[in-house]
Amino acid sequence: MNPAVCCRPWSAVLLGLAVVLVSPARAGGIPTAVGVDHIGITVPDLKQGIEFFSNALGCEHIYTAGPFSDPKGNWMKTNLDVDPRASTTLAMMRCGPSQNVELFEYKAKGQQRHPPKNSDVGGTHLAFYVTDMDQAVAYLKTVPGVKLLGTPTPVSGQPNGGEVFLYFLTPWGSSMEILSYSKGLDYEKGTEKRLYKVAK
Repeated sequence: MNPAVCCRPWSAVLLGLAVVLVSPARAGGIPTAVGVDHIGITVPDLKQGIEFFSNALGCEHIYTAGPFSDPKGNWMKTNLDVDPRASTTLAMMRCGPSQNVELFEYKAKGQQRHPPKNSDVGGTHLAFYVTDMDQAVAYLKTVPGVKLLGTPTPVSGQPNGGEVFLYFLTPWGSSMEILSYSKGLDYEKGTEKRLYKVAK
């Protein structure tokens, strides 16, 4: 018999059993995880990245750390899956009330210097919610090096109907987006589930 069970008062054993039986099954996921802390983006030049995120996007530079490297060992390969002789410096940015962005500048053998397209595996983008699409578009047109992709596109007939979005490229070619849905999204009419919204 398990001594941890035999010596406990039966009331405690029964209470524990009742908790197990009535508790809902925990959904899959990382135990103890409570949310996304940050998103990481590798940029070709950290100073340029900090300046763009600060001055053009309105994010706040919190700190810079590094450089980090392991000149003789395999820490970089083992822990980050990059070339063993790679080195990196990072900057943490806070963008609005809800998102931290970690910018990396790497020096590495065989480094790909061009960001992936949205259609490439590993392609990513950051989307910024705006309350006035026209004003946001007019502003982005004035930012040196930014390339707007098309014009604002309204969505209809899809779960994200009610959204208007526009993609743009940073001066180094990373993909980003502005979007707005001031009257909500169509999916909300058929479910109690809700995405997180910056604008409540």
